[in-house]
Amino acid sequence: MGGGPKPEHLLVILPFNAPSKILERIRRKYPYVKITFHQLLFTETPWKGRESVPPEIFHDATLLITLSALPPTPQDCPKLELIHFTSAGTNHVANSPVYTDTTIPLTTSSGIHGPQIAEWVLLTTLASSHYYALLESWQRKHSWGKDQRCLGLLRNVNDRVGQRLGVLGYGSIGRQVGRVAKAMGMDVIAYTANPRGTPESKKDHGFIVPGTGDPDGEVPIAWYSGTDKADLHHFLGQDIDHLLVSVPLTKQTMHLLGKEEMELLSKRNAFITNISRGQIIDQPALIAALRAFDDHVSSKDLHADGSFAIDPEADIKVDTTIPGLRGAALDVTDPEPLPPDDPLWDAPNCIITPHISAQGSAYVDRCFQVFEVNLDRRERGEKLINVVDRSKGY
Repeated sequence: MGGGPKPEHLLVILPFNAPSKILERIRRKYPYVKITFHQLLFTETPWKGRESVPPEIFHDATLLITLSALPPTPQDCPKLELIHFTSAGTNHVANSPVYTDTTIPLTTSSGIHGPQIAEWVLLTTLASSHYYALLESWQRKHSWGKDQRCLGLLRNVNDRVGQRLGVLGYGSIGRQVGRVAKAMGMDVIAYTANPRGTPESKKDHGFIVPGTGDPDGEVPIAWYSGTDKADLHHFLGQDIDHLLVSVPLTKQTMHLLGKEEMELLSKRNAFITNISRGQIIDQPALIAALRAFDDHVSSKDLHADGSFAIDPEADIKVDTTIPGLRGAALDVTDPEPLPPDDPLWDAPNCIITPHISAQGSAYVDRCFQVFEVNLDRRERGEKLINVVDRSKGY
């Protein structure tokens, strides 16, 4: 009798050209795997292909790597045993019959996004707090920048030391942002749905890019948990200066942050960063909080002659009388693409980017690395990593 792994047929459906070197690596490493690549270009609508994928293409596949394309029905994929997504979440396919009506294991590329997204978080946060738009405008104008009001702004820049980062959803991305924030002198606190009271429960059991993240959960100085408003409000009331939103989008997290939550964060005029999904934040409530801060500061910080009113020699302290949020950085919005006339574009002190924070030269290779880890585990009969729990939605 012959031994070795059984023949497999890997179908890869992605919105870009075939990653030839990566596919060749898989062919050499797993000679029993036949690979079929299908390119599916996207429309401007997120996750939507320009054309339908022929159902018959799924029929003989035992393995599937995809961003969003799935078989139309379970009957179209009778041999499929594993689906690997190149995204961190699966909310965009949660209504697919293959998601709802089968038990085919689903795995994600969670864990690969941390390094790139953490750099985006750092970039946008510092660009806001250090008034980079102002500095860049000076360079474009060939100006040395001697405007006293603007220099007053720069004299009052707060660095990160001693500030508090609250990570709402301490997954792989939150762990890498937490690691970077701690290196900059910040306190980090974490919020998760389930309690993490033991050292083992605090560990990251998913895919980890070597040298990154918080594998043992040692970065946070405090952990908070829960699934109701009272638990969330207790966390948001912990003197947070910067809130990172990195929870998955589920029915429970839809509009998780609204008017009440903005008011709690306004205690310290927090800065909000959202790299998860736009629907987690009530955008009108966010816009109102940003405007409240901007309206108050604009009127308070200027003398009648237009000069800056803050004493550059004074200690910087949180002014609890100022309402609202001092700024936001959003890589995700609701909807996407954000319509040109949406008021979010003009919200003060708000940086918006088109859902690109995870993009980088290592993205695709790391997606396939997660798949290869699971292919090895599957061959050895071991538990897979990054498996989606359909009951939780992530």
